[in-house]
Amino acid sequence: MAELANDLLFSLQASNALAQGRALPNVRGATNLREARKVSEEFEAVFLGQMLQPMFQNIEAAEPFGGSPSEKIWRTMQVEEYGKALSKAGGIGIADAVFREIIKAQELR
Repeated sequence: MAELANDLLFSLQASNALAQGRALPNVRGATNLREARKVSEEFEAVFLGQMLQPMFQNIEAAEPFGGSPSEKIWRTMQVEEYGKALSKAGGIGIADAVFREIIKAQELR
């Protein structure tokens, strides 16, 4: 039973990672500074969400709410929102670095 739960959790995490990979912002679409800034903050939010996922992986919810597959989906979405909130609050500097690289890439055109 534990192996089935672990397989289910792994499958959920893998599909989540693939979905987030497809949802990464397109840096080529940044046509002005405001949009470039938005794209860089979105990138940092996705990165932070991915880095936070393992911290919440083994936390079990208390009864009567814990244990269902929907709880794992909700937890994933919650951690993604944490990443967005951290990025919006100033982040860890990744957005600034990505912003500079977007600007450099556009200057080369």
